[in-house]
Amino acid sequence: MLRSLFTSATGLSAQQFSLDVVANNLANVGTTGFKRSRAEFQDLIYQITREPGGQTGTNSSLPTGAQVGLGVSIGTTSPIHRQGTFQTTGKETDLAIQGNGFFRVQLPDGTTGYTRAGAFSIDGTGRLVTPEGFALQPEIIIPPNREGVNVSADGQVLVKVPGQANPQQVGTVQLSNFVNPAGLRALGGNLFSATQSSGQAIDANPGQQGMGSLLPNTLESSNVDIVEEMVKMIILQRAYDTNSKVIQTADEMLSTTNGIKR
Repeated sequence: MLRSLFTSATGLSAQQFSLDVVANNLANVGTTGFKRSRAEFQDLIYQITREPGGQTGTNSSLPTGAQVGLGVSIGTTSPIHRQGTFQTTGKETDLAIQGNGFFRVQLPDGTTGYTRAGAFSIDGTGRLVTPEGFALQPEIIIPPNREGVNVSADGQVLVKVPGQANPQQVGTVQLSNFVNPAGLRALGGNLFSATQSSGQAIDANPGQQGMGSLLPNTLESSNVDIVEEMVKMIILQRAYDTNSKVIQTADEMLSTTNGIKR
């Protein structure tokens, strides 16, 4: 009975962790480019009182044995890099990726960050930057006397300037992708960094080497499905209640055992 108490306690901890993941998904339902995560678990070590296949006689053996698990362990959280829906904004520097890939930006410490959030703006020096001021890489400088900015599906940044009949190309937006995007480290602020698990970044222009294409004047919304998360939350609540009930039942059985002496 003591074993059932501790086993159910691991279940409570696991369901709480899973609920934390669901809560984070729901909290970011309106976050541009956000990718939902799911919690994954694994069962703990087993106590084996009778070994499967153990000999019970000269010509006989146990078909199954006796194995009792000791609960559940929090495994990993896996990001789901499924395409989010698109929202047309009309802002000339907003970009969305249709397909694979990440925008590449320079972080304050000089390292490279990766993001699906294409809510770019133009800073005081003409650079395309994130809302936090991190410059898009490679840098693209927009002339101050521009009359309009247009980004093509293959990443060409075209600027209409006075006195010129044809738009002027001032740069190309490049994308990066990874062998295992789920292995990226989440930094917050819609940013990721590469890890050994994700592999090295593969850089290419949109539409090349498996990269997606760009949608100008558009943002990618979060891929969180509110209905799916709410259903999962109900299941977690029921699982939490059930584990609590097991603890209560084990406690009542212990109480009955203690009362035998009286």
